[in-house]
Amino acid sequence: MHPYFELIPGYFPELSEKQLNKFEQLWDFYQHWNAKINVISRKDIDELYLKHVLHSLSIARVFKFNNGTEILDVGTGGGFPGIPLSIYFEDVNFTLVDSIRKKIKVVNEVIKALNLHNVEGIQIRAEEIKYQFDVVVSRAVTDLPTFISWVAGKIRIGNSSGFKNGIIYMKGGDFKEELSHVLWQAEIHKISTLFKEDFFGTKKLVHLVKV
Repeated sequence: MHPYFELIPGYFPELSEKQLNKFEQLWDFYQHWNAKINVISRKDIDELYLKHVLHSLSIARVFKFNNGTEILDVGTGGGFPGIPLSIYFEDVNFTLVDSIRKKIKVVNEVIKALNLHNVEGIQIRAEEIKYQFDVVVSRAVTDLPTFISWVAGKIRIGNSSGFKNGIIYMKGGDFKEELSHVLWQAEIHKISTLFKEDFFGTKKLVHLVKV
């Protein structure tokens, strides 16, 4: 058994055998690609399931996306949180973007190897995206005011999944100062209330909605 893999079925007993099989395959794919193209830090690759997969799935513990919802993952890097979420939400559409070509190459190789039909990776800067989405997700690629300036125009008005469309941002530490410069309504969820592992002690999900 790969390190920390048991956390996935432990926290998500509703996953099907097919979904669990896809999560299990992530280990070999990321070990293979990370040796060629460093998309996950060397010290973190052995904790793939804790620091990347489970962390990404914290979104699924708080937010349930309706079928057909369109989600944009900005600055996806090696495919987080987008790829784990696309395995979990099989009928939700994900677009994963990053400005770095080699990272998107890994993303698309993993998507192809897992035969995922609800997700695609595109090399593009967030500011250049022309299309609108229901929800934008991201894992701490920059400060909140800057991130909002990148994606504010990419979110369509509505509540596609029973909560207001907006941004779900994964961030650690204290960011009260950043929020003081943001005009959007913010709801903060502590990941430490979802998962008991020490790694999540300061990690949070911020749901940002345009006022």
